[in-house]
Amino acid sequence: MSARESAPSPRPRASAVQKIGLHPRNRHRAGYDFPALVRASPELARFVRPSPVGTDTIDFADPAAVLALNRALLTHAYGISHWEIPAGYLCPPIPSRADYIHRVADLLAGAGDATPRGPATAVLDIGVGANCIYPIVGVAEYDWRFVGSDIDPVAVASARRIVAANSTLVDRVEIRHQRTPAEIFAGVVKPGETFAASICNPPFHASARDAAAVATRKLKNLRRGKTRSRILNFGGQSNELWCRGGEAAFIRRLIEESARQPELCRWFTTLVAQHDHLAGIYRALAAVRAVDVRTIPLEHGQKKSRIVAWTFQPARPTRPAN
Repeated sequence: MSARESAPSPRPRASAVQKIGLHPRNRHRAGYDFPALVRASPELARFVRPSPVGTDTIDFADPAAVLALNRALLTHAYGISHWEIPAGYLCPPIPSRADYIHRVADLLAGAGDATPRGPATAVLDIGVGANCIYPIVGVAEYDWRFVGSDIDPVAVASARRIVAANSTLVDRVEIRHQRTPAEIFAGVVKPGETFAASICNPPFHASARDAAAVATRKLKNLRRGKTRSRILNFGGQSNELWCRGGEAAFIRRLIEESARQPELCRWFTTLVAQHDHLAGIYRALAAVRAVDVRTIPLEHGQKKSRIVAWTFQPARPTRPAN
């Protein structure tokens, strides 16, 4: 009986990293060093102001301030000299995006192995977006090689401009246009191509109306001081924020396609924003006989999320300790 046939139904379990909060290797774990960020990107200075407790902060309800903070973070922490995104596109919270990359690095390392570094580790970013954040962090932290895909031609063009404008990315990141929105891998992955992992931040909402309602509520709460959340997502086009059936439907489709190409990735992974979606995801993974399923918690401020990762390949032998 093969490993796939004999594997028990997948059950959620935490990754080797049990500590909740930003990853120990996350550069933003200690908070924002605003003096250093302003030195790296002087445009940020006009947005910095005292917080109620006297520390430096910005107005996170101001999209221009969040954009300036992101530019400063990317310059200071990741050596990015040029980062522009089209108006109205997603301006993501960089610390939590970086955490996804670090957690995947731990997943790829497994038990007893060194964290993989260098371009031999290839990662597929499904829905790379106009901002190209995951490849930026993965290249800077681990020197990985990335293929980023997106269905939006404007996002593809933006991500390609970011890659072309930053020499550290040119030989490490390739952006591909997914011309068939109903497909995830077909039309993007080349024959014989494989990856150590795929990553995905799926659309959360089931409709544009739902996305707009949630964004409006968050912004009102922030302005009224009803939340201490340090970062919100601002902007976002339809394909970034919603799809028919929402997050759960997109992830089910991702699972079905991964089962048709089980050798494509050592680990398939996705963010899961809604805890209530986990039971259906686990059932879908059991149905396709994934060999191993991991649930990796994420936390940034008051925001809690998780990564679900699965593989169809048997576990690799653990290297003996020296």
